[in-house]
Amino acid sequence: MLKKVFGSAVFGVEATTITVEVNCDSGIGYHLVGLPDNAIKESNYRIAAALQYNGFKIPGKKITINMAPADLRKEGSAYDLTLAIGILSASNQIKAEHLDRFMIMGELSLDGSLQPIKGALPIAVKAREEGFKGFILPKANAKEAAIVNDLEVYGVENIKEVINYFDKDEALEQTIINTRDEFYKNLEFPEFDFSDVKGQEGIKRCMEIAAAGGHNIILIGPPGAGKTMLAKRLPSILPPMTLHEALETTKIHSVVGRIRESGLMAQRPFRSPHHTISDVALVGGGAFPQPGEISLSHNGVLFLDELPEFKRSVLEVLRQPLEDREVTISRAKFTVTYPSSFMLVASMNPSPGGYFNDPTAPVTSSPAEMQRYLSKISGPLLDRIDIHIEVTPVPFEKLTDDRKSESSVDIRKRVTEARAIQTKRFSDSDKVHYNAQMTTKQIRKYCELDESSKQLLKTAMDRLSLSARAYDRILKVARTIADLDNAQTVNGVHISEAIQYRSLDREGWLG
Repeated sequence: MLKKVFGSAVFGVEATTITVEVNCDSGIGYHLVGLPDNAIKESNYRIAAALQYNGFKIPGKKITINMAPADLRKEGSAYDLTLAIGILSASNQIKAEHLDRFMIMGELSLDGSLQPIKGALPIAVKAREEGFKGFILPKANAKEAAIVNDLEVYGVENIKEVINYFDKDEALEQTIINTRDEFYKNLEFPEFDFSDVKGQEGIKRCMEIAAAGGHNIILIGPPGAGKTMLAKRLPSILPPMTLHEALETTKIHSVVGRIRESGLMAQRPFRSPHHTISDVALVGGGAFPQPGEISLSHNGVLFLDELPEFKRSVLEVLRQPLEDREVTISRAKFTVTYPSSFMLVASMNPSPGGYFNDPTAPVTSSPAEMQRYLSKISGPLLDRIDIHIEVTPVPFEKLTDDRKSESSVDIRKRVTEARAIQTKRFSDSDKVHYNAQMTTKQIRKYCELDESSKQLLKTAMDRLSLSARAYDRILKVARTIADLDNAQTVNGVHISEAIQYRSLDREGWLG
């Protein structure tokens, strides 16, 4: 007898419905076709043990299983439950009249209990699109899948529950979540707050500008100056995630199995990979492509501490995602695309020894060593970082000051108001949403300068020997400063402040 059961495969952040056809006929053998990987080929051992433990068996007949479409590679152990229910139905061990109304996924343990799967959220989205009534999956993933409205989600702990549902009409407990309520419930404030940071008012101002305009930023300073502490607090002043952003972000983290019990993500991601990371781990990839750190940072912050310590090949792969805000991974038979719209925050010491330009510490690195150290950061990468700021150690008087610094709540309010101005400004553009993304044409339109401001910028570029690539960056940052001031036009004050934030562009910065 031929039976069909439905599962799903995830490619990128989108799912594809997989039809599992199970035919039970006279003869001997177990044949599994349709480009399964080794984990699926080994499933018959897990299925046999799980069925036997629960009073069933794989019949002593010829079993042929086809996973369609047959030209798509299927991977992972998440098809165990799909295959097991198909075998029981095809061999008439259970009644299963409504199998075609459900998407069924889950990894089996030898006793029939179900283990969590990856990609439950995109699979649930696909199940709703395809018109399935419900989605049966491990209980550990139920909250994640139930984010999708208009789909019945049943989280189960053991295959016996699924068997009894189809064979004996025993009800399964439906997982129901109000997506909006869940989102706003999880929208608590981040654990890190700018009020924890003593001093560094100038750097906090710089971080506020970066958050308001979506500008990438690099912090340059000696060890212990507070670079990492400041970077960790940046998400706390970014505008709250919208529901659409939360769903988009949760989808990516679902693909790598990082959601499960937590449900909908409401906090912006903050990712801080170690400098030994490979380029594949950073951008994503592998034989079966998975999202990398830059996609896991989508709608959040990617923090690269000690930037020159990263391999140059790793840093260079950042260029395309920073420009396009997505990562495309190509293989011989398919291509997957992951979103990667993130804010890059980098930090570095000014020299290998860490104390260049510090009057209290001796210089232990030669100019050649410092040049070699900084040369790991290429011009094209630096070109994509709008703000360079030098961080100096906090003096003792500031450290012992008991006065409370400005909180992230107050800073975030100003940032959100500035972003609202930009949202209105770029409402007719699909690809540009904030100032950092402005094209050359938009810079000319929205960053018009009067004669005195033009002269100020020209003088600064001549005297500080600023590079040509600094020009557009200064105008973008000045536009953001003007938005924070709720000013219609960019003036000399805004230009003056923006010029300060191009340290690495200054000729002779190394002395």
